[in-house]
Amino acid sequence: MPNRLTIDQRRDAFLRRRRRRERWVEWLLGAAASVAILISLGILLTLMIESLPFFRAVGLGSFLFDLEWTPLFERAHYGIVPLLSATLLTGAIAMMVAIPVGVLTALWLSEFATTRTREWAKPALELLSSIPTVVFGYFALLFMTPLLQRLIPGLPTFNLLSPGLVIGLMIVPYVSSLSEDALRAVPMDLREAAFSMGAGKWRTAIGVVLPAAASGVIASAVLALSRALGETMVVAIAAGQQAALIFDPREGAATLTTYIAQVAMGDVPRHSVAYQSLFAVGLSLFVVTLGFNVIGHWVRVRFRGAY
Repeated sequence: MPNRLTIDQRRDAFLRRRRRRERWVEWLLGAAASVAILISLGILLTLMIESLPFFRAVGLGSFLFDLEWTPLFERAHYGIVPLLSATLLTGAIAMMVAIPVGVLTALWLSEFATTRTREWAKPALELLSSIPTVVFGYFALLFMTPLLQRLIPGLPTFNLLSPGLVIGLMIVPYVSSLSEDALRAVPMDLREAAFSMGAGKWRTAIGVVLPAAASGVIASAVLALSRALGETMVVAIAAGQQAALIFDPREGAATLTTYIAQVAMGDVPRHSVAYQSLFAVGLSLFVVTLGFNVIGHWVRVRFRGAY
């Protein structure tokens, strides 16, 4: 009996130590997961506090509904609509390039490429995301724009079409890499069931595998869109510096990030309204990006439940 009690006591002590270690590990993992949330809340709080003097001076209504953005003029206007329209237009052009190219690339890597081809093709594609964005900016200005000017006579040097296309190429790895991971996570049973019904590889990839991986593909598209909306150097170099309410991508205009770069590197007095507008624009970009992420999360949940 004494030996039996000793064994039970050792077992209980071992279980207590293991539960204690597991609680510590859970606490550390929870703390690590909270870092991103705390940083996001800190950024949001900083932008809101720094934006308050601007909104007191300008007013929220003028900021949201005024159709002019001329903060450095004598008769200053602080309407966010021109900057927002150029940002969304550039992002839309980028996504029209990135989504089809990225998803088709992911389908090829996942369903058609050999293992050896995939081993070198995927890292080579992901290398595209390591190129400095300033290089993409000069690529848009010095290569893409002259090329488009041959196709579109009269296209100005600074326009939204060229940087939009280049940003689309730049974010292709975000779409292709995450989409390929989602496609490869689809159970092989679904493919085999489609093959048994007489479907070919292409029909199986499009009609079975892609819908099953829709939530992952949407997640990659939302991440790529957030990256496109927040891009600074490409639009600052190739899109133009003058804010204007336009809907034609062949014209040039300043985006949200272009204005942020202008003010951050300029000689605007620190406590002036023009300087405080920097934080209001940053807050607007934060809210727009957050809104797209919330919509993307809702769509992912719907698609995950459908398949």
